[in-house]
Amino acid sequence: MNFHKMQGAANDFVVVDGRELAGVDWAALAARVCDRRLGVGGDGILVLEDSQAEDFRMRYHNADGSEGEMCGNGIRCMAKFVLDIGATGERRLNWETGAGRVTTDVLEYGRGPARVRADMGPPRFAPAEIPVRADGDEVRERPFAVDGAELSLTCVSMGNPHAVTFVDSVAGFPLGRLGPEVEHHEAFPNRTNFEIVEVVDPGHLRVRVWERGVGETQACGTGACAVAVAGQLVRQTEPEVEIDLPGGRLTVAWRPGGNVLLTGPAETSFTGAFDT
Repeated sequence: MNFHKMQGAANDFVVVDGRELAGVDWAALAARVCDRRLGVGGDGILVLEDSQAEDFRMRYHNADGSEGEMCGNGIRCMAKFVLDIGATGERRLNWETGAGRVTTDVLEYGRGPARVRADMGPPRFAPAEIPVRADGDEVRERPFAVDGAELSLTCVSMGNPHAVTFVDSVAGFPLGRLGPEVEHHEAFPNRTNFEIVEVVDPGHLRVRVWERGVGETQACGTGACAVAVAGQLVRQTEPEVEIDLPGGRLTVAWRPGGNVLLTGPAETSFTGAFDT
């Protein structure tokens, strides 16, 4: 099976054209090929499929094989991928995803990294839509007991679940210890992604991410979106923010009542083939 290895802000993926492939166990394949010692290595596998409703469909599996509803860096990589393989010449595309329709615009394309903007749709705050087991209409800076600590979490769905907490410094936060505890907390029936955020100034945030089904990643596109939304709600950050993650910078714009726009790089690292 041919593949492209791609990354957006060092959030890396194995990308496959699955439009003419049948009977593939994508969950099992993702767990095998994403292994960084025994496989190609990656945070997940992205599969291009035909869609009856939109231009294309993106299927996403995390590195552990679990299927994710949406991947913000992944959808931007897919927008470049379909241009690279000649599946389309259009730079504006509508995608069918597990989280609904997502629209991508390739702003820059040529040699080197592409620059892609994704319209990620509106954030959701109702506990049942995230989902999180909690009372009320939303979960905003709610205390959660986690491994003997108390974390103040703001919960947002960007088509997948996110729990966001604000800290004085992301550098010293024990994400490796608390990340899996938050991911598997009993309040999150489908597990959750977990972001820790340091506000440098109202237009600039530093973020680390514990990604559901993967662990700590270099970047997370939907996580960056959730952080930008939560920042406005509880820290009065600006409608457009630059978000520095370990793997690079993403830009997120959102105004209450509107859709979240995620902009950043998408790059092909190499191509290859593996046996199925």
